[in-house]
Amino acid sequence: MSDQIKFIVEKLNQEPFKKNYNLISFDSLEAMQLLQLLSDVLGEIDPKHVVDIREEMPEQTAKRMLTLLGILKYKPPGSISDLSAFRQGLVTGSKPVIHPVLHWLLQRTNELKKRAYLARFLVKLEVPAEFLQDDTVAETNKQYEELMEAFKNLHKECEQLKTSGFSTAEIRRDISAMEEEKDQLIKRVERLKKRVETVQNHQRMLEIARQLRLEKEREESLAQQKQEQKNQLFHAEQRLQRVQLQLKEMHHAVVDSKPESLMKKLEEEIKFNSYLVTEKIPRELESNKKSLYFLQKVVAEPAMSQSDLNVLEIKINEVNAQINQLIEKRMMKYEPIDSKFSMYRQQASIISRKKEAKAEELQAAKEEMSNTERQMLQKTNQARELEGSEVLKGDEFKHYVNKLRSKSTYYKKKRLEIAEITAEYGILQRTEELLKQRHEAIQQQLQDIEDKKGISGYSYTQEELERVSAVKSEMDEMKGRTLDNMSEMVRKLNTMVADKKSSLAPVIKELRQLRQKCQELTQECDEKKVQYDSCAAGLESNRSTLEQEVKGLLEECIQEESNYHYINCMKRNIEVQLQRAKEEMKTYVSPDPQERRKGIREQYTRMILEQENLGKKLREKQKVVRESHGPNMKQVKMWQDFDQLMECKSECFLKQQNQTAIGQVIQEGGKDRLVL
Repeated sequence: MSDQIKFIVEKLNQEPFKKNYNLISFDSLEAMQLLQLLSDVLGEIDPKHVVDIREEMPEQTAKRMLTLLGILKYKPPGSISDLSAFRQGLVTGSKPVIHPVLHWLLQRTNELKKRAYLARFLVKLEVPAEFLQDDTVAETNKQYEELMEAFKNLHKECEQLKTSGFSTAEIRRDISAMEEEKDQLIKRVERLKKRVETVQNHQRMLEIARQLRLEKEREESLAQQKQEQKNQLFHAEQRLQRVQLQLKEMHHAVVDSKPESLMKKLEEEIKFNSYLVTEKIPRELESNKKSLYFLQKVVAEPAMSQSDLNVLEIKINEVNAQINQLIEKRMMKYEPIDSKFSMYRQQASIISRKKEAKAEELQAAKEEMSNTERQMLQKTNQARELEGSEVLKGDEFKHYVNKLRSKSTYYKKKRLEIAEITAEYGILQRTEELLKQRHEAIQQQLQDIEDKKGISGYSYTQEELERVSAVKSEMDEMKGRTLDNMSEMVRKLNTMVADKKSSLAPVIKELRQLRQKCQELTQECDEKKVQYDSCAAGLESNRSTLEQEVKGLLEECIQEESNYHYINCMKRNIEVQLQRAKEEMKTYVSPDPQERRKGIREQYTRMILEQENLGKKLREKQKVVRESHGPNMKQVKMWQDFDQLMECKSECFLKQQNQTAIGQVIQEGGKDRLVL
C-alpha cells in the first residue's frame, strides 16, 4: 500500500496536475478532496468530466464516475458481492476504494485517453426494438452504424500512418520546399516569356517547341510500349522453353519406360493427390478457418491492457491444470480392454503423423524440384544471352568435350611454338644490341676520320637532308588526300541537305495542318476550362454548405446521445433505488422476525442502540476519570518528590564514601613516613 501511495503522489506532482503533495498531506485528504482529485484525474482522461463536484449532487458524481470507469473497463478488486461496497465507497470517498482507482488510472493515462476518445464514437446506442419499427428511425440507425464502421476504418488507417514512420513535419517541409520551387519556376517562366516576346515569330517558335515536346512524349511512350512488348516476348519465350523442356522430359520418360511403370507412377500420383484433396488440405483449411475466426474475434474486441492479458493468462493456466488433472484421473481409471484399443489408437495416430510428415516432405521435394527447374531455365537463358548458344546435353556435350580436348592439345602445341619463338626473340634482341654497339663504334671512327679530314658533320647533315625530303614528300601526299576528302565531304553534305529538304517537305505540310488544329483545340480547351471553373465553384459552395449541415447534425447527434445516456443512467439509478425500497418494505412487513432483522431499518436501529450504549459506558468512564484525576495527580507529585529525595540521598552517600576512602589513604601515608 505504501508503494501504491508513493506512486500516486509522484504522478500527481508531475505534469499536468502539479499538486505538490507529500505522503502525509495526501494521506490527510478528506473524502470530498479525494473525490475532487479523482474527478480531476478523470477530467484529464476525458475533458467532459472536468467538473467541480461541489456544484453537482453526490448521486450524479457517483453515476458519472461509475459510467466512465465502466467505459474504461476498470475491474474493482474482489468478488461480485463487493460491487455494492465499491459503489458505496465511491460515493462516500473511502480511501481503500479511491486509492486503487487512482493508482490504476495514473498507471495507464495515455492508453485510457485513447479509450475514452474512442468510446465517444464507438459506444453503440441501444435503440428499443419498438422504435426501430419506424422507417425513419431504422434508416437513421443504419446510417449511424455505417458511420461508426467508417470511423473504425479511418481510425485504423490513422494509426497505421502514425506507426508507418511518416512525419507531418517532414511532409510540411517538403510541401513548403515544393511551393518555393513552384514560385521560382513561375518567376523563371515569366522572365523567359519576357525575353521571348522580343524575338520575332516567337509564337511560331513556341508552337514548334510544343509540337517537339509532344513528339518526344509520344516517342517515350512508344519506347515504353516497345520495352513492355520485349518483356512480354521474353516471358513468352521462357514459357515456350519451359514447355519444350517438359515435352522433352515427357518424351524421354515415354521412351525409357513401360506402360506398367507409367500406370504405377500415375496411380501413385493419383493417390498422393487424393490424399491431399480429401485429408490434408481440408484439415489445413479447417485449421486456417478456425485461426481466422479467432483472429477476427480478437480484432473485433476492444484493445486490451497488460492487466487484462495477465488475467487471461492466469485463466489459461487454470484451464490447462484442470485438463491435466482430468487426463490423470482418466489414466488412473483405465481398463485393460481400453488399453488394447489405446495401443491401436496410438499406432494409428503414429502412422497418420508419419503419413502427414512424408506427404509434407514429398510436397516440399516437388516444390524444390520446380524451383530447381525454374533456376535451370533462368541459367540457360542467361548462358544463351551471354554466349548465344544453348546449353549442351548428352551426346552433344560429349562431342563438345572431345572437341575441347583436341583444342587443348593444339593449344599446348602452339604454346611450345610460342616458347621457342620467345627464346629466338631473346637471341635476336641480344644480336641487335651487339650490332648497335658495333654501329656506334663505327660511327665514332667515321666522326674521327671526318675530324681529321676537316669535314666534320658531313654524314649527319646528309642523313638529315634525306629525312627532311622524305617528310616533305609525305606531307605533300597528305595534303592531296585532304583536299580530295574535303571535296567529297562537301558533295555528300549537299546531297544530304537536298535529301533532308525533300523528306521534310511533307512533314512541314503536315505540321501546318497540325498547327491549325492545335489552335482550334486550344480555343476549345479555354472554353471548357471556363465552364469547368464555374462548375467547380458552384460545387465547392454546395460542398461547404453540406459540410456545415453535417457538422451541425453531428453535434446534435452527440448532444442527443449524451442526453440519452444521462436519462438511461438516471432510470437505472431510480430502478435500483425502487428495488431497494421494495425489498425494504418487504422485509419490514414480513412476519418473520429473522427476515425483519435483515432490513436496513432494523440494522440501523441496532447500530444506534449499540452506539448509545457505548456512549453511556464512555461517559461513565469519563466521570470516573474526572473524579480520580485530582488524587491521582497528587500521588504522582508525591512519587516525583520521593524520587528526587532518593536521588539526593544516593548522591550524599556516594560523596561520603569517597571522602572516607581519601582519609584512609592519607592516614596510611602518614604511618609509612613515621616508620621510615
